[in-house]
Amino acid sequence: MAEDKNKNKKEEYEQICYICRRPESKTGRMITMPGNICICNDCMQRTMDQMNQGFPYGGFNMMGFGVPPVDQNEQERPGYQKIKKPGNDEQSTPVIDIHSIPAPHQINKRLNEYVVGQDRAKKIISVAVYNHYKRICAEEDGEVEIEKSNMLMIGPTGSGKTYLVKTLAKLLDVPLAIADATSLTEAGYIGDDIESVVSKLLAAADNDVERAQRGIIYIDEIDKLAKKKNTNQRDVSGEAVQQGLLKLLEGAEIEVPVGANSKNAMVPLKTVNTKDILFICGGAFPDLEEIIKERLREKSSMGFQAQLRDHYDKEQDLLRYVQIEDLRTFGMIPEFLGRLPIVYTLEPMSRDILIRVLTEPKNAIVRQYQKLLAMDEVDLCFEPGALRAIAELAMKKNTGARALRAIIEEFMLDIMYEIPKDDNIGRVTITESYIERKGGPLIETRGYLALEG
Repeated sequence: MAEDKNKNKKEEYEQICYICRRPESKTGRMITMPGNICICNDCMQRTMDQMNQGFPYGGFNMMGFGVPPVDQNEQERPGYQKIKKPGNDEQSTPVIDIHSIPAPHQINKRLNEYVVGQDRAKKIISVAVYNHYKRICAEEDGEVEIEKSNMLMIGPTGSGKTYLVKTLAKLLDVPLAIADATSLTEAGYIGDDIESVVSKLLAAADNDVERAQRGIIYIDEIDKLAKKKNTNQRDVSGEAVQQGLLKLLEGAEIEVPVGANSKNAMVPLKTVNTKDILFICGGAFPDLEEIIKERLREKSSMGFQAQLRDHYDKEQDLLRYVQIEDLRTFGMIPEFLGRLPIVYTLEPMSRDILIRVLTEPKNAIVRQYQKLLAMDEVDLCFEPGALRAIAELAMKKNTGARALRAIIEEFMLDIMYEIPKDDNIGRVTITESYIERKGGPLIETRGYLALEG
């Protein structure tokens, strides 16, 4: 039984070439060398050609090709110099089932538990994701082919773009890769290759290609890829990256390195098809409001019902008027925008929304600090006025919900430092005067709380 088990385990893997790292399914039958080294026919032929021509350094190490000798203990490992064959898992189950996909209202309900506000954005993303995974399940019918609907999410910093995608992936239990567009460059230049975003998704799926091909890729800071204006240099991290992403968004089979961001001779490659991967792009698009405002002003005309040119100057949410032509003016190429048919915006954070962000979500910031102090057997309370004061300070910083944690960290520093010193402290109340720096927090001892109870 043990021999059969070891035999089946070895059959799950296929040899990879020691030089080019391609698997046996790509190269054909391998040549086994001493030391349990496998070489494909192409690399062996090139090696023989070089030997016939002579080596400039007067020597050739056939056992290791210039690398250290093989550890004998490594040879006993079943997966040594091998990768798992695709489609060879006996207990394989469907990656996604039509009956397991939650309905849009269920997705929206779960998102409401973690994300406050942004009702329209949550509704759009719930329907888009539901239709995307229905499209995957309906692919085998063959009569009507449903096209993929990638998304472009526009919203000011701190409005919850990345958090919304993270919550969505956690809800659907699918692999998620978050990539930063600012690090991407055209192939051949210093930086991450465009295929590295798919490589991150493959790593998030534990190198399972089938599972990765049903995942979600979120590319943040997509607005940084806008075409550079008034420059004579090659745009290797702007328009060139937009053009390189076209094939990924549309759907193509690409070879990505396993466990690395760039291809090299010592890293095995796997083929991933991106036609079923949902791409969500997000960005703050600074100065886009000015482009929208200028377009809206041009539409104003003379007459009794014409709008004044300063009609939109006091508009708080100009992004909701965005159109494709505004994004093209910003610097996004039309081919790229054409592959992102769903465009929606997130609202800027108002004071009331920020107050709700502090307390309502399951992992709200206030709840996190209450849990931290509860581990010291201390109750933490916030006065309603204190919450309003924190929201007002966050509004002045103009960084959205990200400012809330920084503000609370500042005011909680001394409290978190002093509480472990005194075991008599039973409750701490954050007051409005403390946030306004006119007083201090209200501290109650355990004896007082016992008498009060």
